[in-house]
Amino acid sequence: MSETPTPVWDGPTRVFHWALVLLLIVAWVTAGEQMAIHRGAGYAILGLLAFRIWWGLAGGSTARFRNFVRGPAAIRRYLSATRDGTEGEHAGHNPLGGLSVLGLLGLVGLQVVLGLFAIDEDGFEGGPLSDRIDFDLAQQFAEWHELSFRLLQGLVVLHLAAILYYAVRRRQDLVRPMITGARRFMGPVQGLVRAPIWRLVVGVLIALAVGFAASRGFRLG
Repeated sequence: MSETPTPVWDGPTRVFHWALVLLLIVAWVTAGEQMAIHRGAGYAILGLLAFRIWWGLAGGSTARFRNFVRGPAAIRRYLSATRDGTEGEHAGHNPLGGLSVLGLLGLVGLQVVLGLFAIDEDGFEGGPLSDRIDFDLAQQFAEWHELSFRLLQGLVVLHLAAILYYAVRRRQDLVRPMITGARRFMGPVQGLVRAPIWRLVVGVLIALAVGFAASRGFRLG
């Protein structure tokens, strides 16, 4: 194993990850009781997702979608190599992990979008876009909003189970690198290639703009 840890995750990716975890917990515990905080968390999550999409296109190498999103054939090859113990080491997500990331981002995005249109049974608490659609449809969106969260909880459980599997069976700690940004490998591995700072600035501005626009119901006036 290499003595010097190899950079794997850049700061923006790690901040996104832990901020999303925190905001999802806040949204969960405030649902139905403290709706102002719940909505605020939703707007912040939407901004984070906008940032992650940008960072997946223009960010550090390990955060870019093109470096970890793979098709079914690549996933099958990875699973076969895993069974044979012949899979190689690499920084970032493996093909199966990339699929998990897409699933989590997609479900979180769906959850937030549904919340924008949802309204409660009494019509007192609703998302900023709930007045743009029929009341019955807005209530249906509320039901879908709750259902999508149950699906998200299930996917999070699978995500945590995968982390535990890698820790126990493969002796690979996937949590520490998401905190420190670096990881030790058995051999030489191409590590993180960082993005220039101006791309981070653009991403932060995009996140702020999207979150603020959502809080205003995407109204220009």
